Amino acid sequence: MKNYLTSVFIFSLYKIFQWTWRLENRAPLMLQEQMKNNKSCILAHWHGDEIALLQFFSIYRVATIVSTSQDGEMMNRLVTWMGGATSRGSSTRGGVGALKGLFRWIQKGWNCSFAVDGPKGPIYKAKPGVFEVSKRMNIPIYTAGVHCDRAFEFPKSWNKTYLPKPFAKITVSWLGPWGPVSEIQDPKDPALAQSLENQLFEARRAASNLFAVKS
Repeated sequence: MKNYLTSVFIFSLYKIFQWTWRLENRAPLMLQEQMKNNKSCILAHWHGDEIALLQFFSIYRVATIVSTSQDGEMMNRLVTWMGGATSRGSSTRGGVGALKGLFRWIQKGWNCSFAVDGPKGPIYKAKPGVFEVSKRMNIPIYTAGVHCDRAFEFPKSWNKTYLPKPFAKITVSWLGPWGPVSEIQDPKDPALAQSLENQLFEARRAASNLFAVKS
């Protein structure tokens, strides 16, 4: 019950904050067309940006993998209440089942969200999972860059996560498409990781530039 009530409190607080945010979202035409035609893709981002990006779960019909831990149960509720979908599992428990569940959502026309440097880091280092899904489902990857002018920061978190403060201005820039990863490519190839990391940093710079223009 305590976990559930905490989820309700966090969700309510998030929605109140979201109502005050000034959001500028810049998406390429191809991503807009994919959303309009219910063609699935991967939405890749750094782990620390996931709270700011929760607001896109209903807009972009996003499914994601959520752990089976107690914290994961809370996140499962938040994602679902935000209009998204989840598949439960982690890198240590139920990972294969979680991936199969994510594949089913993609087959239904949903997009999937990937914190590419999760679940435990190191920060800003892309893991093979995002490439494995792109290869298996033959879907492209779009990368998100986020800039927020004021936020509550959580300094003890490895991923530099943050919660935008009330009345924050948030700019989001999406770049891509990148991929899909081909049949002959190895998802564990360091060159793939480096290329995606570069695009994620480029997306973040684009979001920062967009903020400067709109300010």
